[in-house]
Amino acid sequence: MGTGFTIDTPLKVARFGITSVISLVDHVLIEQMREYHCRLAGEPYEPILPTTPDCRARTISAYLDLLGRLVEQQSQQLRAEPFVPGSEITRYFELLPESPPKALYRQMLAEQNETARQALQEQLRVLAVPGGIDVNIMTKLEAGGKTEAGVTEPETNDAMSALRGFACSKLSSAVVFSAGLSRPLYSYAARFADFLPQGGQPPRKRIILKVSDFRSAVIQGGFFAKHGLWLSEFRVESGLNCGGHAFATKGLLMGPILAEFRNQLDDLRAELRGHYLEALQRLGLPPPAESALAIRITAQGGIGTVAEDQLLHREYGVDGTGWGTPFLLVPEAVNVDAETLRHLMAAGSGDVWISGNSPLGVPFWNLRTSASETSRRQRIRDGVPGSLCRKGYGRNNTEFPGQPVCTASRTYQAQKLEQLAARYPGQAIPAAEVEKVVAKTCICHDLAGSVARALGFDSAATPAICPGPDIAWFHRVASLDEMVGHIYGRLSLLAAGDRPHMFITELRLYVNELRRHADTASRDMSERLRLYLRDFRANLLIGIEHYRQETSRFLDDQKAHFLQELAALECEVNTLGAAVPAPG
Repeated sequence: MGTGFTIDTPLKVARFGITSVISLVDHVLIEQMREYHCRLAGEPYEPILPTTPDCRARTISAYLDLLGRLVEQQSQQLRAEPFVPGSEITRYFELLPESPPKALYRQMLAEQNETARQALQEQLRVLAVPGGIDVNIMTKLEAGGKTEAGVTEPETNDAMSALRGFACSKLSSAVVFSAGLSRPLYSYAARFADFLPQGGQPPRKRIILKVSDFRSAVIQGGFFAKHGLWLSEFRVESGLNCGGHAFATKGLLMGPILAEFRNQLDDLRAELRGHYLEALQRLGLPPPAESALAIRITAQGGIGTVAEDQLLHREYGVDGTGWGTPFLLVPEAVNVDAETLRHLMAAGSGDVWISGNSPLGVPFWNLRTSASETSRRQRIRDGVPGSLCRKGYGRNNTEFPGQPVCTASRTYQAQKLEQLAARYPGQAIPAAEVEKVVAKTCICHDLAGSVARALGFDSAATPAICPGPDIAWFHRVASLDEMVGHIYGRLSLLAAGDRPHMFITELRLYVNELRRHADTASRDMSERLRLYLRDFRANLLIGIEHYRQETSRFLDDQKAHFLQELAALECEVNTLGAAVPAPG
C-alpha cells in the first residue's frame, strides 16, 4: 500500500462494498489529502498546523472522520439510485461474486410483477452496505517519542500517535498491526475504550494482526488477550511472495503455515479466549457475546488467479484473501502516476527485486525503473548519496552523536562513508560495504510520490513503488470491474506465458534466500548461521513434502508440471544443504 497508493481508496471503492486499508505513516500527506477532499466536497477546512498540540494524532482523526462522512454520503446516494443500467447501485450488485445477495439481485431482474420487483429492490438497498475503512500501523515506527528537551515521551512516537488518532476517530473499523511485535504499542491500545467491549457489546474498533507464521499468532495473540484485547483476524502474509517489506520466515512456506492455522485454530481460540475473559474480569468489563469471539484467518501474498484464491478457501479454510499488487494497475482504485504506471505495465520478472532500500533495515520489494530508484542511482553518480530527509518517519538511528537520523538520509550516509574510509586508510572501501550504505533511500516520502505528483502537492516528487513479483504477469491498465471480474474468474487479465503457481513462486524465492545465506556461510562459518541454515533447509523440505502430499487434492491439469518444478527445487535445496557444513 506504500503511504500514498491507497490513501483515499475508500472514496473510490468503499460504496461498492470493497474494504481497503489506509497507511497511517505519513500525517503530512494525510493533512494534504484532507484539505484536497474538503475542497472537493465543499466541506469547510481548518488546517491542523505542525505547531498544534498532538498534531499527528489530530490530523489522522480528522481525516478518518472526513472519509467516514463522505463514504456514508456516497452510500446513501447509491442506495437511493434506480436499478437501471449504468447506475451505481446496479454496479454494486454486478460486481458481486455468486452469493445470496447476487442471487436476490438476479431474482429481482427476472421478476415481471412490478410490485414484487419493487419489494425485492428495497431488500437489495438494505444489503448495499459500504466496505470498511481500515488502517495500517507499522509497529516499528518509533521516531519521535522525545520532547525538544530530550525527555522521553513514548506516547508521542509515530506509531502510538497514529494509534491514538485512529482510536479517537469516529470510525467503526479495524487497525492492522504489521512489521513485528511491539509490546508498548499493543498495551497502549488497551487504554482506549473503543478497543474494549462496553456493556457486553463487541468493541467498536477491531484489531487485525499481520503474521507470517502460527507461532507468532500464539505469542502475540496471547499478549493482546491478556490486556483485554481481542484479535478479530490473523492476516497471514507470505514472507517473501508479497509487495512492500518482506519478512522472510525461517523457510516456512505458505501452505504448511495455513495448514497449521486450519488444524489448530480451535485450540488457539480456546487459549486466547481464556486469557481474554480473565483480563476482562480483572478490568471489571462484562464479556461480549460468544459470537463476537470468532477469529478470521485471511491470506495474502502472490495470489494471481481465481483457482489459487479458491484453493486457499477450499483446502486451507481461509475466510478471506487479499489482492494487492494487481490493483496497482487499477487507477479507479489506487493512486499511481502515469509514468510509474507505464513502468509497472512494462515490468518483467527482473525488474522487481528484494532490495536493501528500506531504512527500516528490512528487505523491501522495489521496481528498478521507478523514479525513486533512478534518482537514488543518479545521486550516487553525482557523489552525493542519500536522500533529503523531508518527513523524518525513519529517524531512529543513533549510531553517531546528535539527534537520531534516518539511514537513508544524506547526513547519515556521508558520516557512514567517512567512517568506512577511516577503517580502510589508503585503500578502496569494499564495494559490498559501500552498497549496504548507499542502498538505503527515502521511502516515507517517495512512497507518497505518485499521489503528491498527481495532485500537485510536490510536482518534483520521485515516486517509489513496491509491487510483489506477480506484477510481471499483469501488463495492462484495468478497470475496477475488470479486476473484480479477474478475481472472481469471470475473465483473465494475466499476460501470456507459463505463470508458475503461487506456491512454486514462493518456494523459488525461499530457495534463492537459502542460496544467499549459504554464500554468506561460505565466508562466515559461525555456529549460529549454520544452525539457522539447517532449520531453514529442514523447513523447506517439510514444505515440499506437504505440497507433494497435497497436490492431488488441489491440482488437476497443472499437477504434473507442479510436481516437476517441485522436484527441481527440492534438488536445489539438497544441493545447497550439502554445501554448508553441519552444525557443531
